[in-house]
Amino acid sequence: MKKLLTLLLLSATINSTAQKIAKPDAYAKTITAADLKKHLYIIASKEMGGRETGKEGERKAAAYIENEMRKIGLEPANKGAFQFPYNVYQDSLTDVKLEVNGETFLPDKDFNTSVSNIAASMRFGEVVLINALDADTFKTANLAGRLVLLLNSTLATNANIAKLQSRGVAAILSVSAAFPKSTAANKKGQQTINFFRKTITPQQFTISESIAKKIIGDDFENVTSSAPSIKSFPSEIFLQTSKATIAVPTSNVMGMIKGTDLKDEYLFITAHHDHIGQRGDSIINYGADDDGSGTVSVLELAEAFTKAKAAGKGPRRTVVFMTVSGEEKGLWGSEYYGTHPVYPLNKTTADLNIDMIGRMDPKRTVGDSTNYVYVVGDDKLSRDLRPISEAANKKYTKLELDYKFNDPKDPMRIYFRSDHYNFAKHGVPIIFYFNGTHADYHRPTDTPDKINYPLMAKRAQLVFYTAWEMANRNEMLKRDIPLDAASMTR
Repeated sequence: MKKLLTLLLLSATINSTAQKIAKPDAYAKTITAADLKKHLYIIASKEMGGRETGKEGERKAAAYIENEMRKIGLEPANKGAFQFPYNVYQDSLTDVKLEVNGETFLPDKDFNTSVSNIAASMRFGEVVLINALDADTFKTANLAGRLVLLLNSTLATNANIAKLQSRGVAAILSVSAAFPKSTAANKKGQQTINFFRKTITPQQFTISESIAKKIIGDDFENVTSSAPSIKSFPSEIFLQTSKATIAVPTSNVMGMIKGTDLKDEYLFITAHHDHIGQRGDSIINYGADDDGSGTVSVLELAEAFTKAKAAGKGPRRTVVFMTVSGEEKGLWGSEYYGTHPVYPLNKTTADLNIDMIGRMDPKRTVGDSTNYVYVVGDDKLSRDLRPISEAANKKYTKLELDYKFNDPKDPMRIYFRSDHYNFAKHGVPIIFYFNGTHADYHRPTDTPDKINYPLMAKRAQLVFYTAWEMANRNEMLKRDIPLDAASMTR
């Protein structure tokens, strides 16, 4: 009798689990074009100002997403908080100086410097003139710790700077005829997520011909026309860069539905809520498709899973819904999560990433472009990915699954250009859903009125059905395709 009772209980458990996996239809249907449109007209509104990372509009978007997650009934996923904050950093020049043999020169009139310089004061008693970086004399010269003068600013390419850096050069002066400048140089640097650098590049100053003549003296005309050579000139040169660095707060947003018997395993559903901001006060890049479409789809998927849980059909695994900032800057929000994970990456069964699913690709010339989605990355890391994806699509959504961007020779390198990449490089299986680019990509004309909401809803439903299977199946996805270092390099 005891054995019979055990078998009956086991059968009930299996049937219950099978029911959860087999009947997600009612919840998928709650992902509607009308609801997606309602959210997107807010996320991609004028008030959000293009959602540039670290700006007021992006913070407004994050607050809206958090509020919606609360209303839906998600639990906070970052140790009791919905926000997952991190900083980005921006340098600005506060002062620059250049002196030659006691004579002081003026920025913009006589020279400029790079915002990427470190804050430092340097005094040199000698300059090494180089007029050809591929000459044999360059290859054997001792340049470690020295100040180098390039007679033509066209030599100051990234590749040549790297060559000089590899030789241990401390600072570089490159000569330009474009002085004095008619407008002041930009004193603010690019934002970065890396406050601490792996390497320090040489200090870089661009100088006028008059400064070069002060350094070289009467020999200036001869060295500008001579054959490739390296020559040293005694000269007392003082270089100074003073900077300020500000920390700009930004945040990912994370909500979750706790799993049941497999709650210590995780499925992530992601999108990026940032975009590229605005120019001035009036030109706004609304970012409706990129990636307002993914952001609001994450909210709709979260609501569908929440309704299932309320009906007693919650997921077996914990499902984490995360929208990230910083994607347009360089996948920063997902990079930060990947290096500071809240949940073990080796217990994360997959990441389903949604980035642009509201439009059609005008360049697509095969199949039915009113009923497709590009599926990216399902041929990597796990052989479970494609069968699950295709089975869900065949049974429910019947979209054309286009694998164009899985091509290793894809010139656009789409696989490397959204947030799933920062899961994949840690070995987490991923699928990336994408509609392709269009004429409004990264333009102010990417507005919510141009979205195909029924198609967007259908694509979001495919993500839901795929997520449902991944959240409820008995085993995590196998990681049975090796992580190829070459193919995982951005």
